[in-house]
Amino acid sequence: MLKEISVHKATGTWVVRTDNSVLGETRNALELTEGNLPPVIYFPREDIGMAFLEPSDTTTTCPKKGVASYFHLVGRSGQVDDVAWSYETPTDAVSAIAGHIAFATGTIHVEKL
Repeated sequence: MLKEISVHKATGTWVVRTDNSVLGETRNALELTEGNLPPVIYFPREDIGMAFLEPSDTTTTCPKKGVASYFHLVGRSGQVDDVAWSYETPTDAVSAIAGHIAFATGTIHVEKL
């Protein structure tokens, strides 16, 4: 059974950072919720420092969202593999996340200001 999924505008200002570097900040984030999983914040690509992200060969497929393409974080400390993902052509149910990027927590910190 597939989990319920929804996308809506995330209120407030959101920032994504690693260590002391800010990778992006936006007031146009989207929040995706899926079943009882923690919400995932998606940042508009134009609000992210894309120079720090390098496309990965990794892909995954979700029956509710489509095919995700991943990105490595490339910085002064080296490369961190597959820390971000994007659905370039998401399913109709989550079409709003096209052109947005989400980040894995851990090395990357996503927070509301």
